[in-house]
Amino acid sequence: MLKLFQLWQPNVRVFLTSSLKPIRTLSILSSRLKSDKQCSSGGSGRREEDRSGDGCPPKIAINGFGRIGRLALRIAVEHGCPLEIVAVNDPGMKTDQMAYLLKYDSTHGTFAADVAVEGSELIVDGKSICTYSEGDPENIPWKDLEVDYVIESSGKYTTAKKAQAHITSGAKKVVITAPSSDSPMYVVGVNLDAYDSSKNVVSCASCTTNCLAPLAKVVHENFEIIEALMTTIHSITPSQKTLDGPASKNWRVGRGALQNMIPSSTGAAKAVAKVLPELEGKMTAMSVRVPVANVSLVDLTCRLKKGASLDNIKCALYEAMEGPMMGIINVTNDEVVSSDFIHSHYSCTYDAKASLALNDKFVKLIAWYDNEYGYTCRVIDLIKFMHAEGKC
Repeated sequence: MLKLFQLWQPNVRVFLTSSLKPIRTLSILSSRLKSDKQCSSGGSGRREEDRSGDGCPPKIAINGFGRIGRLALRIAVEHGCPLEIVAVNDPGMKTDQMAYLLKYDSTHGTFAADVAVEGSELIVDGKSICTYSEGDPENIPWKDLEVDYVIESSGKYTTAKKAQAHITSGAKKVVITAPSSDSPMYVVGVNLDAYDSSKNVVSCASCTTNCLAPLAKVVHENFEIIEALMTTIHSITPSQKTLDGPASKNWRVGRGALQNMIPSSTGAAKAVAKVLPELEGKMTAMSVRVPVANVSLVDLTCRLKKGASLDNIKCALYEAMEGPMMGIINVTNDEVVSSDFIHSHYSCTYDAKASLALNDKFVKLIAWYDNEYGYTCRVIDLIKFMHAEGKC
């Protein structure tokens, strides 16, 4: 079984484990990946049944060029990831607007790459990426483009049945960037050992689950969680309204996002039970949407079977951070606030100073996560892991 396959590895060593951003050596590929496909005529004609062993990077298409979709492209380019973005589809955007929103981001800053438009192609650092504005994935020529993986980040195709449209169109596998009711769900650092390569559609769970699950796994394996309540203090999302308006289900979510703290639901506890079955029935959760643009916080309040001080818990997290969850979990002892975690690639940064204990068996654990950037890093990691397994 492979160890974690984060894009931040190999050659990552943590030297200053108590800091917010530990000093590390980071090996990054300097060359950009080149594509041999043409948008007008499809692929190069070299269709491989198994591209994982021929030295070729997997070909990736992005469906839904919103917050996650755009960051996936940025991360792939900025970090020289061994994968090739060959196409983007978004029915709500033309190519010139895709280029604009890719280049300029109010939260994560200006994209350092050169971005241009040639007809229906995005040109990123000289590499051509086909763009489409199709409402139905079955109309996109994934087969002609030799697409290995579709990053399904539109928010519309969150079940295996719906995402199957990408497979019908010729893609080999689909990674859904949201929880899925009928697809295997994987959280990097938590349950990749359960990966089933026979499934064509998988889910990378949610941003909150990717923060909560590693924390809960470490705590449960070391001290055994009897029961827990989780609250995520969550930044606003594009689905919210800037001013009061109607909402079909939870009326509170229709209230102005910039004016209110809004109690809402979250499926993170149910998702954690899927990736950590031993916690099924032991945890429930809620969210509170708050008026910040990015970065969220997990408050995990739990009763433990084995007594543990906060120092004991911190030590267990340090061990995970320096071992099996390197690049996934971080620990900070600094006086930090939410904006300090913008662009953090970690799934979960445990805040040692903000956490509390009533006694050695009842604790409140606080962890931060960039719900956009950190989560998207895990989406890329999951694809890299799947490809490294040699099953696609």
